[in-house]
Parts: sequence; C-alpha cells; structure tokens
Amino acid sequence: MTQTSSRFFDEIARLMNDAAGVAQGVRREFDTLFKTQAERWLRDLDLVKREEFEAVKDMARLAREENEDLKARISALEARLGIQSPPPGPDDKPDTAEMRLDG
Repeated sequence: MTQTSSRFFDEIARLMNDAAGVAQGVRREFDTLFKTQAERWLRDLDLVKREEFEAVKDMARLAREENEDLKARISALEARLGIQSPPPGPDDKPDTAEMRLDG
C-alpha cells in the first residue's frame, strides 16, 4: 500500500506541476495581450511623448523671450523717433490687411 500511495502522490505532484506551468503560460499570455491592448489605447488617444512636449515647451519659451526682446527694441526705436504708441490691449490684434501692406 505504501507504493500505491507514493505513486498516487507522485501523480498528483506531477499534475500540480503541470498545472502551475500552464498557469504561468496563461499569465504570460494575458500580460502580453493586456500590454498590447494598453499600447493600442494609448496610440488611439494620440498622446504626446514627454520629449516632444519638452521640445515644444522650450520652443515656446524661446519665442516668448524673442518677442519680449523685439518689443523692447520697437519701444526704443519709437522713443528715438518720438512716436508715442499706446500699449496693446489683450483684445488688440493686428489687421491682416495692414500686415500684408506693411510686410
């Protein structure tokens, strides 16, 4: 009877070992499918990568600095010429026709 119960337990251990291997395979497959689906969702959201965001942020900062420098130069030139222009308000936008004529 000892040999029969030992063989029975050996078979049970082998089945459990096989089941654990199958469970690990299923887990790996699930992880792969989940990761693929998550990547697809993120692509569909059209998110910006951090590197791209930081590059555009730096470009905007440089443009603002250049804009401030140009405003200061214009003010200095206007002061030298004796032109008094009011500071632009938040709603003041140049007319596109004037821009075409000036440019």
